[in-house]
Amino acid sequence: MLTTLQTSYTDTRAGELAWCLGARPLPALAVLDLDFGPTTLQLRLLGASHQVMLASDQGICSETVACLPGRRAPLPAAVAERVAGWEYEFAARIETLPEHVFAARAQELIALVEGHPSGLAGVFPGHPSAFTALVAGGSGRRVRWRTWHAYPQEGTLVCTRSALVARNSVLTG
Repeated sequence: MLTTLQTSYTDTRAGELAWCLGARPLPALAVLDLDFGPTTLQLRLLGASHQVMLASDQGICSETVACLPGRRAPLPAAVAERVAGWEYEFAARIETLPEHVFAARAQELIALVEGHPSGLAGVFPGHPSAFTALVAGGSGRRVRWRTWHAYPQEGTLVCTRSALVARNSVLTG
């Protein structure tokens, strides 16, 4: 699903993004509810980036990656934690691309997420390459999602990958 976010685009920087686990739901500009068996996942686009809310019989978990006052920045490169009956993993990287490559990559990612049944992308008005996008997949005991946060004024793309696996699940290679 692709939407134009009804908020002005501000010149935030990739380095201002912070990661937070367990935050309460924040006001969202767009939401996509997904059902993965006994697990529900809500992808949320915020004016300041994204939030993912998960609920299941294993408990409730939330991930927030956003420009939030008082939160630690920059993003951690990797996190592994146990939370509410889940094994949680998070990884982030920042890509800096030349302008022509950045614009092409932005359009490619927007098209990918727009066409994905479990994808949500929001484009900020005023700049076609300024966007936040999320795509999710999985089953009731293992869910994963990827996100992209584009900062065309810097030529940076913040890419994250997250996964939750129920602790009582048997993992296979």
